Amino acid sequence: MAKLGTTKLERAASECTERLARFFPGAESVEVRALLTPLRGGAGTVCESVLVEFASVQKAIFQSTLPLEFNDRVQLAQANGNGKAQGTVIAVQYHEGQKAVAVQFVSGQSAWVNKP
Repeated sequence: MAKLGTTKLERAASECTERLARFFPGAESVEVRALLTPLRGGAGTVCESVLVEFASVQKAIFQSTLPLEFNDRVQLAQANGNGKAQGTVIAVQYHEGQKAVAVQFVSGQSAWVNKP
């Protein structure tokens, strides 16, 4: 499981996610640690710790190093274990070696992303 650990990495990711968030005016700035798991068939389960930086009740935007593509299904689970939501990748943007991902929740709305 990869983790975002340094402030420098988080700042670089913020610029990348901020650029993607411009396409989703309803998304607000948040800081929610989550566990990202792609929902694909395969031999093993891969997951990554991410920082959701922009969110709405319908979408979440974060930086990821996983090989995610448009229309991939994923699960986001709060790092504290209190909530899970499944979603579909609706946008991917690359900027200066970073990748921002936007996910739309499958159920239409998810209240697990709250402002700090």
